[in-house]
Amino acid sequence: MFKRFNRTRRTTGPASSAAAEKAAVRPVSPEPSRKPAPEAAAGPANLAARAETARTFARRRAAAQAAPDDKERRRREKLNEIKVEMHRRLLDTLNLAAIDDAPEADLKAEIAAICSEGLQEMGMVLNKEERQTLHQELYDEVKGLGPLEPLLRDDTVSDILVNGPHQVYVERGGKLELSDVRFRDEKHLQRIIDKIVSAVGRRVDESNPYVDARLKDGSRFNAMIPPIAVDGSLVSIRKFKKEKLSVDDLVRFGAFSEEMALYLQAAVATRLNVIVSGGTGSGKTTTLNALSSFIDNSERILTIEDTAELQLQQPHVGRMESRPPNVEGKGAVTQRDCLRNALRMRPDRIIVGETRGEEVIDMLQAMNTGHDGSMTTIHANSARDAVSRLENMVAMAGIDMPLKAVRQQIASAVNLIVQVSRLQDGSRRMLSITEITGMEGEIITMQEVFRFERTGLGEGGKVLGHFTATGVRSFYSERFRQWGYELPPDIYEPVAAQ
Repeated sequence: MFKRFNRTRRTTGPASSAAAEKAAVRPVSPEPSRKPAPEAAAGPANLAARAETARTFARRRAAAQAAPDDKERRRREKLNEIKVEMHRRLLDTLNLAAIDDAPEADLKAEIAAICSEGLQEMGMVLNKEERQTLHQELYDEVKGLGPLEPLLRDDTVSDILVNGPHQVYVERGGKLELSDVRFRDEKHLQRIIDKIVSAVGRRVDESNPYVDARLKDGSRFNAMIPPIAVDGSLVSIRKFKKEKLSVDDLVRFGAFSEEMALYLQAAVATRLNVIVSGGTGSGKTTTLNALSSFIDNSERILTIEDTAELQLQQPHVGRMESRPPNVEGKGAVTQRDCLRNALRMRPDRIIVGETRGEEVIDMLQAMNTGHDGSMTTIHANSARDAVSRLENMVAMAGIDMPLKAVRQQIASAVNLIVQVSRLQDGSRRMLSITEITGMEGEIITMQEVFRFERTGLGEGGKVLGHFTATGVRSFYSERFRQWGYELPPDIYEPVAAQ
């Protein structure tokens, strides 16, 4: 420190002066070089330059990434413009009256010819893949449901949900995801809706802004248009499964255990009345289909649904479907009308796709008057809630009955409640099997025989758990034995978590 600043002490006298002169002429040894710290060497100007360089590189990377996306977007917009023009040409050229009877190969060849001529006039060049895509989309517009056709052909998609022309969601594996399917505008979407409903003799307009229908393949279709749908028409399609899932399939997928399947087989075969309870999309109809496989082929079965979805494999099945009123508000045929008529058709079992209203009275009476083994589904979150919902539906039907009498009807009619649910990871599970054993005072008594016990969450939010018996022996064990179904006692033993 002192050397750096070259401090000298002030002295007096000749000796001091001579010493000072010598000190003045003595060479000063250079200090060892010190490497400056990186921050000091950089300096504020250098740091600012580096930051600006980093920002420049970041902008270039973003531009490089955005360029392909922007190019792809422009390409899609151009293809959409071509598709609109080609569709207009098809409408002007094709004989629309003969389209329905035209063979698929001939119609596709005609579309390809019209497209080739149109592209040549427009001076547009498309590669082979783009041409094939354009031809298929135009064919779907003419013969099918336009942008929805690829989703309807995709077996991994179970639900299609349209929120206006530019937002189409699909459900895969129990999870919703946004698809890349788009409609041109609201008119395009409404044209597809009109095409669907007119094919089944329905109509939708401002005076009747919602409709429920069924597609040709059996898929359930529901739509609501403006002004009720504020941001554009709303469409939901519950796809019809071409392949019915068997009990073995559901056990393999983990919907329930082999012991539960063995118990349910005995319950259905011995003609216990069963209610499948659960929320929307929980797998009630799938479970009902699986349970119906245990019905003997010699029995006569009548099914009643708002939208026919059940896929029974027995040879002697009569299917009925309710009908909404026409434009004049007449001609409606309700599920209750079908159920009342079914009682006169000598059924061994009656299966109602979903009980949601006043038909509950006739359903309970059918279960109590010689139609043992009948089944239905209801919306409820637990077995006890299912009983409460039955009570509420009886009250909404306008039947003036004391609550105790209603509960006696339910306790006498319903033997088993199967609770199913869709968990937060998208999987569907049979949460419990509960027996109705009678009444104590004014309370319906119940006992749970099997349940699904959750143990936590695994990787990716997967629900962990296992199926187990509760340790309670079935109330209908003697009935099972009399019908020849001797269940092993160990299926009622609880299973510890692994």
